[in-house]
Amino acid sequence: MSVVIIGGHDRMVCQYKKICKEHRCKAKVFTQMPANMGKQIGSPDLIVLFTNTVSHKMVKCAVEEAGKSNTDVVRSHTSSANALHEILQEKCG
Repeated sequence: MSVVIIGGHDRMVCQYKKICKEHRCKAKVFTQMPANMGKQIGSPDLIVLFTNTVSHKMVKCAVEEAGKSNTDVVRSHTSSANALHEILQEKCG
């Protein structure tokens, strides 16, 4: 399963990827908005939005890309490792 994480803290990127690996998921993490984010997102199985630490522009871009590829979007107000664990447990089993 491929997961795109949008938002979160810069220092947590390695932990986010490690957690995804534990749940047998491939992860891309965007804590800041790159120039061509829409193309970089691709068509993942799941998009996780950490809404507390992300700009409105990034949310809008992610939701548009999710609509194009019919991708599930999960919004979480907290960007903690525990929150990501719970999301992946629910979605990946």
